[in-house]
Amino acid sequence: MNTRPEGPSYHPIIYVRGFAATQGEIEDTVADPYMGFNIGSTKARRAWNGELHRFFFESPLVRLMAEHGYDDVYVDGEDLLTLDTAINPLDSRCIIIYRYYDDASEDFGTGDTPPIEQFAKGLSALILRLREKVCANKKNKVTEASFRVHLVAHSMGGLVCRAFLQNAKLGTAEARKAVDKVFTYATPHNGIDMRIVRNVPGWLSFGDVNNFNRGRMAEFLALPKKSDDVSLVKEFPAERIFNLVGTNSKDYSVMRGLSAWAAGEASDGLVRVENALTHGPDPRGNDVFSPSAYVHRSHSGHYGIVNSEEGYQNLVRFLFGRVRIDGFLEFESVTLPADLEKIAHGDKSKVKASYQTEVSVSVRGCQWQITRREVRENSAIFRTYDQLFPKVAGVRQADPAQSPHLFSVFLDPEKSLSTAGSVSFACDIKLIVPDYQVDGALMLKRHYEGGYLFRELILVEAFPRKLPDARKIKYGFQTLSPNVANQTAEVIEQGGVETFRIALEQKTTPGFKGSLRVELRPWA
Repeated sequence: MNTRPEGPSYHPIIYVRGFAATQGEIEDTVADPYMGFNIGSTKARRAWNGELHRFFFESPLVRLMAEHGYDDVYVDGEDLLTLDTAINPLDSRCIIIYRYYDDASEDFGTGDTPPIEQFAKGLSALILRLREKVCANKKNKVTEASFRVHLVAHSMGGLVCRAFLQNAKLGTAEARKAVDKVFTYATPHNGIDMRIVRNVPGWLSFGDVNNFNRGRMAEFLALPKKSDDVSLVKEFPAERIFNLVGTNSKDYSVMRGLSAWAAGEASDGLVRVENALTHGPDPRGNDVFSPSAYVHRSHSGHYGIVNSEEGYQNLVRFLFGRVRIDGFLEFESVTLPADLEKIAHGDKSKVKASYQTEVSVSVRGCQWQITRREVRENSAIFRTYDQLFPKVAGVRQADPAQSPHLFSVFLDPEKSLSTAGSVSFACDIKLIVPDYQVDGALMLKRHYEGGYLFRELILVEAFPRKLPDARKIKYGFQTLSPNVANQTAEVIEQGGVETFRIALEQKTTPGFKGSLRVELRPWA
């Protein structure tokens, strides 16, 4: 891995909050200096001795201050960002709360909510003001040309960031150039869908709810009118945006649970899983999804996605990590149960099946799973047999384009717990036994719910190039060598990306044969 030797880039962080529907919510929002990003959570967790102990998550804001040396800009009741620059310059490790709802407050503004376009323009002006304050502090050694900023947004805040970045009319080019990375919590990048109507109606102007209508979104995101997909990122690299996706709809209590019912099970209670992702062209022009992670958290509240340890762990690794690692599950073949194989007589077209893949990833030294996708949480990866093995010239063969993307993980060798400075993670892959249909009839004679075609916890350990064992990558199977990566992978490097494959096979019938493809690239 070609990792940079210098430490993390501690740029200023601007937090952009989410939607407030009523005047009361707006007033509550502006009355909080941190607009909700200081809210933590206290929940029970089972300890090693079986007892339930309180687990405290202080909040992402407090943790950034405690672990990474950040500070807010409030001193003696004043916001340093608004004071004279020569007297009050700012340190690079500062946290700014974009208080865009102040203008809609009856205490600080007119009481009328401006359109989202105005919020985007305000973000542009805020970035330039922040640049002035940071560059004025000589200790930072930052110039206008080198100044960068991270944007961290919840819900509609992510749309404010995208409107500013994608729409040339909503800010300046120099402000957009200063944005290094964008992290979004539960943002409805492709609008909000409900059970009754597919998309929030454009005429529903109460509380500016129509901001989540795709037609309205296409306007402020500078996308073609009547776009059915408004999650496309333009004018900013899609790979520099991280989407944290919530999968817990049950704990979202807004409107006494009506919102969660309307959004459906495969959601965080407001935003459907499929709508919380962005995509755009990579450096080679291929359309790719932004890096993402799935966590069993709701849109907000005590079990909310922002005030979660999983959210924080993904946030700091994306902002400050040095290595990006992506995993893909490649299918070579799947076999049918013996009795269905006889019915098919070699023609699997007679048998209908779909395959769901569950995956979770944990990193060494962290108690929390970085990402988790499961059937019972309505977030597993779904592929039909025909998608995985389409007919080409009458012959079934695996389609590499349908290889499920399992995870994106960001790690830092300099923060490694290993004395060798290696980075390590564990990936638990489960391929669910499908429900088979023959001529439209469900075959359950030998079915056991919860069965797996394949399951394995795979450990991967990678060593940076600066070490003597350069480019060595090891792996191991938990079932064969618990907690030890003892096999060496063959690494192929091309275009700065290092790729290796781990062969996977379940020889039973039904069974599976394929591989885990892992890509590693430098991240800064």
